[in-house]
Amino acid sequence: MTDLEAALRKVVRGEVACDAASRALVTMDASNYRRVPLAVVAPRDADDVAAVLEVCREHGTPVVARGGGTSIAGQATGTGVVLDFTRHMNRLVSLDPGARTAVVQPGLVLDRLQEAAAPHGLRFGPDPSTHSRCTLGGMIGNNSCGSHSVAWGTTADSVRELRVVTARGRPLRAGRGWAGAPDGLRALVEGELALLRTGYPELPRRISGYALDALLPENGVDVARSLCGSEGTLGVLTEAVVRLVEAPPARGLAVLGYPDESAAADAAAALLPFGPLTVEGMAADLVPSGTGGLPRGGAWLFVETGGGTPDEARARARAIVRAADAVDARVVTEPARQRELWRIREDASGTATRIPGDPSLPPGAGGPAEAWPGWEDCAVPPARLGAYLRDFRALLAEHGLRGAPYGHFGEGCVHVRIDFDLLTPDGVGRFRRFSREVAELVVAHGGSLSGEHGDGRARAELLPLMYGPDLVALFARAKDVWDPDGLLNPGMLVRPEPLDSGLRFSVLPREPVDVVFGYPSDGGDFSAAVRRCVGVAKCRAAAPAPGAGVMCPSFRVTGREEHSTRGRARLLHEMLAGELVTDGWRSTEVRDALDLCLSCKGCRSDCPVEVDMATYKAEFLHHHYRGRRRPAAHYSMGRLPVWLRWASRLRAAALINALASFGPSARVAKRLGGVAKERHVPRLARRTFTGWWRARPPVASRGAGELVVLWPDTFTEHFSPSVGRAAVRVLEAAGLRVALPPTLRMRGRPVGDGRSRGAAALLGARRARVCCGLTYVSTGQLDHARGVLRRTLGLMEPVLETAAPVVVLEPSCAAALRTDLPELLHDDPRAARLAARVLTFAEVLERHAPGWVPPRLDRPVVGQTHCHQHAVLGDGAERRLREAAGLTGDLSGGCCGLAGDFGFGRGRYEVSAACAEEQLLPAVRDAPEGAVVLADGFSCRTQLEQLAGVRGSHLAQVLAAALEDAGGSPRA
Repeated sequence: MTDLEAALRKVVRGEVACDAASRALVTMDASNYRRVPLAVVAPRDADDVAAVLEVCREHGTPVVARGGGTSIAGQATGTGVVLDFTRHMNRLVSLDPGARTAVVQPGLVLDRLQEAAAPHGLRFGPDPSTHSRCTLGGMIGNNSCGSHSVAWGTTADSVRELRVVTARGRPLRAGRGWAGAPDGLRALVEGELALLRTGYPELPRRISGYALDALLPENGVDVARSLCGSEGTLGVLTEAVVRLVEAPPARGLAVLGYPDESAAADAAAALLPFGPLTVEGMAADLVPSGTGGLPRGGAWLFVETGGGTPDEARARARAIVRAADAVDARVVTEPARQRELWRIREDASGTATRIPGDPSLPPGAGGPAEAWPGWEDCAVPPARLGAYLRDFRALLAEHGLRGAPYGHFGEGCVHVRIDFDLLTPDGVGRFRRFSREVAELVVAHGGSLSGEHGDGRARAELLPLMYGPDLVALFARAKDVWDPDGLLNPGMLVRPEPLDSGLRFSVLPREPVDVVFGYPSDGGDFSAAVRRCVGVAKCRAAAPAPGAGVMCPSFRVTGREEHSTRGRARLLHEMLAGELVTDGWRSTEVRDALDLCLSCKGCRSDCPVEVDMATYKAEFLHHHYRGRRRPAAHYSMGRLPVWLRWASRLRAAALINALASFGPSARVAKRLGGVAKERHVPRLARRTFTGWWRARPPVASRGAGELVVLWPDTFTEHFSPSVGRAAVRVLEAAGLRVALPPTLRMRGRPVGDGRSRGAAALLGARRARVCCGLTYVSTGQLDHARGVLRRTLGLMEPVLETAAPVVVLEPSCAAALRTDLPELLHDDPRAARLAARVLTFAEVLERHAPGWVPPRLDRPVVGQTHCHQHAVLGDGAERRLREAAGLTGDLSGGCCGLAGDFGFGRGRYEVSAACAEEQLLPAVRDAPEGAVVLADGFSCRTQLEQLAGVRGSHLAQVLAAALEDAGGSPRA
């Protein structure tokens, strides 16, 4: 234990962490920068903060205050002690609806304040796109804004009073009229009035530098306001009194189409006199393909209006459409559709990090590229935004760079991620040159280097271009008044480090890492896959995204950074760097963080940059345990298909069920197999699905329709053959001819045209079973998985020579075949061919029996969209099939928490049950009478049965039962 750690532990009542994992988790924020701290402290109150500052002052150790860690300029990282306010100092202290104020602690997430204010018709005005995880302390530190600043201003406009502790431990209450000003600040300001009155540009989004002009007499001498945007360099915030605004009861959305973003920018300022709530701009290159409902155009303005009634909000939106000079326009009034459109805008900070290729360029040139926030959020006067964007595009082209501007066009603020090469010296040099030239361009247009997210390390070096040397020198003198020892977040705003130093990519290996998966979206480079996480931290949201969002269930249960997708990605980054996490693939820090990853793949779809932590986990486990003994669960549940096949061959289902239901033998088996003692072992079916299939009597009417191949997955085969039987019943009722995959594997080679087989090959054939390899993949047994999948491809070759689709009933198995198969066997062309054939039960009915009409049930449904269905397969066909059958209502989001072997593993039961309690179990408990409980996944059905005593059904079972009740097979 170091002297610093010992001193901190002696005086701090909160957590003090100096281990490698805790430090690795906060080496980065959402910027391009990385700094390794000495310790991470989660203070319990202001006294803890003061105690930390005293210790750090004695040791000469810097202090950085950190909220959600989503800052994009590097200001939430530090080399000394990082204060994490999200653990304890995260409360809403009070809310006064009459005064329209709230008292908050710095670690309070914005959405929690909004939820508390909403019942009173109030809200906090600023709302960054990271509202589900950004903290009030971080917003005050950066003077955050968000899309509604057109109506309600910046965070500084919403702050009444701030309680701070200075670097020397003095508590202050900063407010108006020099309240809370440290000694010497007033004299400093009054001696430089002329410079303060002339040195700042006039524009709504000036965030750069210190807001010393807030201390001018004509501006009310507001010390609290002057602290906003100071990035934790002047004092440490412990509490804030903030102002709330009245939220309009109804909203409309005018979506205006323009030829490009410059034309949209030219039009934005003219819409401000109409009093909109937002004027946001976005170009087509940031809109996901397949997004419908947008008017014609290459760029759009999203202009939100408010009103006392829906009609009033709609009328104001239509007035804006009439006044706008747009090529096309649409008014959106449905709240669900509005949320879909805003979600595109909110995810832009992540989606902009992947720039698509330019189809006009030759192959290999201008392909998909990583993009970074090196020049993220400048602002110019709104009337000059169009001209600035045209000059900006020209400067990008001059440097051979690409980026997709978007942002708050009504206030002249532009966000953009640019495809800087931050991996090579030449690329970093270009990054530095471009940063200076674009700063000069912004200043030439009368703008601010930062219009929202602060200067940090990315822009502080360039502030003299904007403010001149005299005002920047005044900033440094103000810093010395507040923090004479230079303790608080040094290197930010004043006396900055070079903007091209400390880049987080510089520590990563330059040579490709030897891996098993193909990582096709990252050029086969595991380092690039890990770099995908840019730190926007959508995975840290306390609730899943609206709709069927999944990510990140383990974080929502534990609230700990190491259990978020971002935290795990940070640990993998540090593993590759080798500085903090030094054991490489053998790292226990990474292993422990990944242990609570459910492999739900929610991040693959819900993360704006499509981080796939389930794949990274499988890769890590493969290397971590290679040549070593694995946990018992990897042998028992990871190789489940093997044990179940042997049980079937030995006809031992009845014996196994008896032993599993007998207490002493069940306890021994669970202990040996690494199974949680709280779990009941699912019962094996007395007859497998394929056993039932072989025993079916021949029926002449079968075989007239189109051929489909029904995949007998492990769970349907051995645990839920009733699901397979129901699927056959429905598929045949729809006129399809059902077959099962081949079980004969040839040892010889094809002869002749490659389709016929020699007699010797037939004599040497052996029986085998297809398998998706899911249990091997999820436990990181990738060599076994590849062997199983190659055997499966050999069996499926005759199917691949036909046009028959492959119907997979278990969503997790379908997802494995769609994604894991081609990524594991990226060198085998058969893998991609099989993956392309895989359809869900609803998809095959929709595509191959489009004329079939399902029986009407006219009943409500409850349940949960399977996490793999949501993340990989999509559930559009399932929704349409339910609607056609009269099954009303939406399924919940989230994850059931069982997730294959995860919820059965020893030590994971409580987390598994807590995941189920988040959405699934409440939805089932609150279900209307007569509701159908839908659960297409075996894990979901098992979790429901074991935790709630409720039997869920696969959609195929529900439709098959309805067919039986109807006594026929409805046809169109």
